[in-house]
Amino acid sequence: MNVRNCRKCGRLYNYVAGQRICPLCQERLEEDFQRVKEYVRKNPGVTVNRVAEECEVEISQIRQWLREERLELTAESGMILQCETCGTPIASGRFCEKCRRDLTKGLSDAIHPARKQEPLEEPKKDKGGDKMRFLNH
Repeated sequence: MNVRNCRKCGRLYNYVAGQRICPLCQERLEEDFQRVKEYVRKNPGVTVNRVAEECEVEISQIRQWLREERLELTAESGMILQCETCGTPIASGRFCEKCRRDLTKGLSDAIHPARKQEPLEEPKKDKGGDKMRFLNH
């Protein structure tokens, strides 16, 4: 059994996987997310600061949801996310499309390295030529 203290409320809980917060805090966090998502849907173009203020959610939490690709920025949001590799502005996630493709290709190449093509060998000439062969019982 893996017992830990919740990072938000300090309560002991049985940790299985994922975020290191108790089930009660996870439930509250999901309620916060749904509230933010609904507010953003009803108020397109709202700034991140306004969302945080109106929904009583930390900007850092909104930033985490953006990195997890649960939310996406618009040009009017007043916040800029940058690709963690090249610094290009992005709407959500951690990487821009180009860096994501490069990472995927790199991982794919690491898992399935390009096989060297060996030169084709000429078929061996058989002494009997093109004669039919029979197996003995």
